[in-house]
Amino acid sequence: MRVLIADDHELMRDALVLFLHNAGGIDANTAGTVDEACDRIEKDEPYDLIMLDFNMPGMNGLAGLTRTMKMGSGQRVALISGEATREIAEQALGVGAAGFISKSMPAKSMVNAVRFMAIGEQYAPVEFMTTPDVPSSNPLADKLSRREMQMLKGLTEGKTNKEIARTLNIQEPTVKLHMKNLYRKIGAANRTRAALIARETGLC
Repeated sequence: MRVLIADDHELMRDALVLFLHNAGGIDANTAGTVDEACDRIEKDEPYDLIMLDFNMPGMNGLAGLTRTMKMGSGQRVALISGEATREIAEQALGVGAAGFISKSMPAKSMVNAVRFMAIGEQYAPVEFMTTPDVPSSNPLADKLSRREMQMLKGLTEGKTNKEIARTLNIQEPTVKLHMKNLYRKIGAANRTRAALIARETGLC
């Protein structure tokens, strides 16, 4: 069985590789970004399963997941995360992901999940999927309105103001006004910095 683990945290990659190798019969390779993972998919022998970290560079929400799934003749791709919500997991499964794995899962359960997905089944941890999401207190989130949070989510997904306006069914000038207020509240000078702050603080 061949597995590709794409995660920007080296320690996490090494831990996952160790878990899978110790289980026996699993050849695990790694990548640090979505682009690197796609490059390996194109050049390496076919993988039975690709595992993508939800928050690594290039993912842009679920865009990296769908991009990877469409490569070549298609392959099984699972989402792995320690921060993603149940809603995100459900969305990933909805677009055809092989499954969702929480980084907090015990090693044995994770290995079993990988084997399960690699043979063609869809997996998601029952406890995670049935436990209601509990909103965490975030000082920055408390400063933002619902609309400003939508702006932040849009820009972290790489959307332009026009695309955000179309998604929310509002006018582009309105988006620009909300963005201006958003930047002021979180102390960002531009879109790139706002996206970085959102990532670093767990806002999106």
